[in-house]
Amino acid sequence: MPKQVLEQLETPALILDEARMDRNIERMRSHLRRLGVSFRPHVKTNKCIDVARRLLETPQDPITVSTLLEAEYFAAHGVKDILYAVCIAPNKLDHVMALQDKGVRLSLLLDSMETTRLLAERARATRRHFDVLIEIDSDGHRSGVTPDASELVEIGLFLESAGIPVKGVLTHAGSSYDCASIEAIRAMAEQERAAVVLAAQRLRAAGIACPVVSMGSTPTALFAEHLEGVTEVRAGVFVFFDLVMAGLSVCRLDDIAVSVLATVIGHQHEKGWTVLDAGWMAMSRDRGTAKQPVDQGYGLVCDLDGRPLDDFILVGANQEHGIMAHRHGKADRALHLPVGTQVRILPNHACSTAAQYGNYKVLGPGREITATWQRFSGW
Repeated sequence: MPKQVLEQLETPALILDEARMDRNIERMRSHLRRLGVSFRPHVKTNKCIDVARRLLETPQDPITVSTLLEAEYFAAHGVKDILYAVCIAPNKLDHVMALQDKGVRLSLLLDSMETTRLLAERARATRRHFDVLIEIDSDGHRSGVTPDASELVEIGLFLESAGIPVKGVLTHAGSSYDCASIEAIRAMAEQERAAVVLAAQRLRAAGIACPVVSMGSTPTALFAEHLEGVTEVRAGVFVFFDLVMAGLSVCRLDDIAVSVLATVIGHQHEKGWTVLDAGWMAMSRDRGTAKQPVDQGYGLVCDLDGRPLDDFILVGANQEHGIMAHRHGKADRALHLPVGTQVRILPNHACSTAAQYGNYKVLGPGREITATWQRFSGW
C-alpha cells in the first residue's frame, strides 16, 4: 500500500505525533522513577490499546480507568489490574461482577457511608469480594472525604467489619489546573501528598492496614519534589498534553502530541475570518484556556509541521465550521490561506477533543502517516 501523507487525509482528522507522545511518556516515567513510586497510568485520555502499550512496561502493569467500558476494553486486551477511579454507583455492580468473572482485578472507589452500606449489602447478598479504596478530598475540588473527617475512619471500620478490607486511599488534586505558577503547582503537589498520607495514617492508627496510597494529576505528578508515604501515582493527559497544560507551563507547545487536521473552505475577508471544516464537533466545546492569561479560543492554529501561525486561533466554532482569525480581531492582519489549504489545530483539552474521533492518524517522520490506531468512546 502506498504511504500516505498529511496532505492526503480527508478532514477533519485527529493527528497523533508519535515522537512527541513517546517523549512525553518518558518524561513522566523517568520522573516517577526518580521519586521511587509505582505508576498506574490513567487511560481515559487515550482510550486506545496502541497508546496504552507505550505506557505499560509489561502487560501485567496496572492502569486507571474512568468508565467500565474502558475496563472492559483494556481487559479484553490483557490488562487485568484496573482501578476504576470514579465513585461506584450501585447500578454498575453487575457490570463490576461480570468483569471480575473474566479475571479482572477491579478496584472500586467510594467516599461516603451511604455508598459503603450499599456496597456492603450487595457484597453480602452476592457473597462477593470487592477491592475498595476511599477517595480523599485534598483540595475541595470535587468529591472525596476530607483526610481529618471522622467519617473517614467510620467508613474504614464499617468496611472491615463487613469483610471488605480497605485496599487504600486515593486523591486527585484537580485544583492544580487552576494554579498560576510552577511554584503553586509544587505547593499543590505537597498539599495533595500530605492529605492522602494523613488519611492513610489515620486509618492505620485505627487498625486498618491501608496498603495503597494513591495520588495524581498531570501537573502535580510532574512537579512533585518528593512523594514520601505515597505508593503509586496516576496521571493521563501528559501522554498528549494540550493547551491548558501549556498555559500552566507544565509543557511547551511543541510537546502537544495531538492536533486536528482541518481544511480551509472559505473566507469572510471584511471580518478577517478564514473558515475551516473543523467546528466544535471536531474540537469539542471545551474552553479550558478562557480563564488563563492567554485565551486560545477553541484551539491554536498551526501549519502542517505543527508550528503555530502567529497569533491565529479558532475564535469561534459552529457545529462543522471553525472560524480562524487573529486573536485580537485585527482584520488587517488576516492571513489569506487559499481554499484547500490544510492547517493543524492544537486543542484546549486533549481528552474532550480526542473523544470526537474513532481513530488516530499516527504521524511519523516528516508528514508521513505511519498507522491508524483505533480508539473508542462511551460508557
